[in-house]
Amino acid sequence: MLEGRRSATAERVAMRRAWHQLYDDPVVFRDPLALRVLSDECAVQVRGGDERETGSPFARGLRGFLAARSRFAEEELARAYAKGARQYVVLGAGLDTFACRNPYPDLQVFEVDFPETQAWKRGRLGHAGLAIPTTLHFAPLDFERHSLADGLGEAGFRRTEPAFFSWLGVVPYLTRAAAFGTLQFIAGLPRGSGVVFDYTIPREMMSERERDAFDELAARVARAGEPFRCFFSPAQLAVDLRALGFTEMEDLGVAELRARWFPGQGHEQRLHGRSGHLLCAWL
Repeated sequence: MLEGRRSATAERVAMRRAWHQLYDDPVVFRDPLALRVLSDECAVQVRGGDERETGSPFARGLRGFLAARSRFAEEELARAYAKGARQYVVLGAGLDTFACRNPYPDLQVFEVDFPETQAWKRGRLGHAGLAIPTTLHFAPLDFERHSLADGLGEAGFRRTEPAFFSWLGVVPYLTRAAAFGTLQFIAGLPRGSGVVFDYTIPREMMSERERDAFDELAARVARAGEPFRCFFSPAQLAVDLRALGFTEMEDLGVAELRARWFPGQGHEQRLHGRSGHLLCAWL
């Protein structure tokens, strides 16, 4: 993200969540507020059914992955809540709307993001007529420069109690040191805590189809000033997470994502060329 600017990729992700509601079948992740939080200009673009987004296999595959990761995070959050967690931390929240859809009256939601992005989000919520819930706590933070512990602590986060973290669309943009710094912080929380995040495998591990899709996306985000910087081998990542103290993990690649959320011949092509993984790890 460029200094002093809200995240351009966060806005595109929000638009793709809205496109998913209107144009995709099946709708893997339902978000009735996705369109409302967009700017008027972006909402008009989404409603207009831009052929580059609604008709492009690349765009459909990307939307499918984004929808699957949001659903995965909220399903795992439900597990965490059932286990007793009453704190939910959304790292790099962007225009995520969970805090306004929160079905758990005693679940405290902490949104961590760049100050500029959070100011933009507050404006979008106000424009949409959505009140900021009393259970929502903003924690403005630059992941590369400031301590997550300090940012969350100032927002009222309790480190002595378990928490669940959603960390979507962030890790690929960080340095490896910053990514593991956050994972180490989560690993220091009480048992029952967990995290869902997405990551990308190294380019040399990708198939030719995956490299083509990755190169196109990487060029787009680099032009927006937010280049990809962090990649993980699934096997080595599992070793590193266990070394931090995580004891239970589920890592979903393209095949697992297709089987879980895009079954049937009509949707086999939806995620072709996607090199992203979703991983949930528990203490």
